[in-house]
Amino acid sequence: MRGSGPLGRAGLALLLMAAGAGARPRPAAPGDQPRSNVVLVACDSLDGRLTFFPGNQTVDLPSINFMKRHGTVFLNAYTNSPICCPSRAAMWSGLFTHLTESWNNFKGLDPDYVTWMDLMEKHGYRAQKFGKLDFTSGHHSVSNRVEAWTRDVDFLLRQEGRPMVKLTGHGKHVRVMEADWRNTDKAVNWIKEEAVNLTQPFILYLGLNLPHPYPSPYAGENFGSSTFLTSPYWLEKVNYEAIKIPKWSSLSEMHPVDYYSSYTKNCTGEFTKEEVRNIRAFYYAMCAETDAMLGEIISALRDTGLLGKTIIIFTADHGELAMEHRQFYKMSMYEGSSHVPLLVMGPGVREQQQIPNVVSLVDIYPTMLDIARIPVPQNLSGYSLIPLLHEKAESEASPRGPRPSWVLSEFHGCNVNSSVYMLRVGKWKYITYADGSSVLPQLFDLSADPDELTNVAITFPVLVHSLDKILRSIVNYPKVSSSVQEYNKQQFITWKESLGHNYSSVIANLRWHQDWLKDQKKYENAIDKWL
Repeated sequence: MRGSGPLGRAGLALLLMAAGAGARPRPAAPGDQPRSNVVLVACDSLDGRLTFFPGNQTVDLPSINFMKRHGTVFLNAYTNSPICCPSRAAMWSGLFTHLTESWNNFKGLDPDYVTWMDLMEKHGYRAQKFGKLDFTSGHHSVSNRVEAWTRDVDFLLRQEGRPMVKLTGHGKHVRVMEADWRNTDKAVNWIKEEAVNLTQPFILYLGLNLPHPYPSPYAGENFGSSTFLTSPYWLEKVNYEAIKIPKWSSLSEMHPVDYYSSYTKNCTGEFTKEEVRNIRAFYYAMCAETDAMLGEIISALRDTGLLGKTIIIFTADHGELAMEHRQFYKMSMYEGSSHVPLLVMGPGVREQQQIPNVVSLVDIYPTMLDIARIPVPQNLSGYSLIPLLHEKAESEASPRGPRPSWVLSEFHGCNVNSSVYMLRVGKWKYITYADGSSVLPQLFDLSADPDELTNVAITFPVLVHSLDKILRSIVNYPKVSSSVQEYNKQQFITWKESLGHNYSSVIANLRWHQDWLKDQKKYENAIDKWL
């Protein structure tokens, strides 16, 4: 988000007013008990449905199960944008994606944006972070941003390597994702050597790359990340018999945006059932390795006597389709991609509680401030989870009134040739595109159709109209879609001009090079026509 954007510096000022007149003061805790420490472990691409029945039957996740026994699991937690940087921008700002203007993986928050961690540090918390953050602008590959900018161009190119599996190491090979283990070790050492000696409360953040798939070097510039890689040690944690082979629509019956996604993700070819089962199994094994890192953090807190004084939150930026709907990766509003894990345990959190309310990652910001007893700004998109965790009446706990009965997710990035908006209300999931009329909307009844195979939008026109009205009361989505289209075009023009004579060579050798080089002139002409 640029300083001249709709929030910009003024928005930052509003957030900084959190301790002043801009927010209502929080009542002191009973007996002025010391404030809890907080640990947030945020991984990348973990399907939230694996944290409860029946998804939890496919793989052994002992650390997640420990958190469920001693804390609370949210059964309907969602990302606010199913891709890395925009999702994290929402989590760190407490604002919906159309407010942060984090349209793609290249465009996030300004580096000096005031996050909940900044405010906690300002109010006496010792703050420490390790690992993947990815919520500010300027990251990810050139391919990634150019694919996002050109999604309105009239061409169809494969942008990823075909999803595949790779087994590495032996039966005792535990540390497959070495970078994540190094960051986990740093966090463990910090707990044991520094946190244990602090006289002030602390907030510790650990960001993991797993279970995001690994790079596929054959796929070109900066690679795609289409390799599901694990060792026999983790594969043994997977219950192959419980792996569900997803049903697919035929290519001709697919929703047009789904077809674009499937094609650009290189998933429209033939896949055997064994291939699909292996991709899913290897993904679940990667989730088991992620769970073990969470376990290391819990163990370190227990060993230092800090577990009873610390609220632990575990979540992810988005899920992973793992070949559901003939796709891998995320960038979709289907459950595998948009449903995230959210577990909380610690002082004041009810044990063995399952919360059915719809919640989303923007709720992390006000929750953190609530834990730290910092007044919560009134302009946030999210609502604190504390009333749900403590089973308090919402009206007692929040001056903003009750939590809404819906959650919003939106997507504006690569591998999808339209802006997408999702509203989850009760058993219904409503998905609409672009201006709301040029692309068919989708409506799924998640209680009757949890696999989201039957679009019932035509069957329930009155319900579609009602849900669309709610959505438009939250965001003027046709206007946002139009703004994103204009942004994409301007960014592409600036990038093209910066390359000068090298443009043709550079654009031909991005991740789509295998298709582009077959008819270079045709694709350059399609871009010229778009511009």
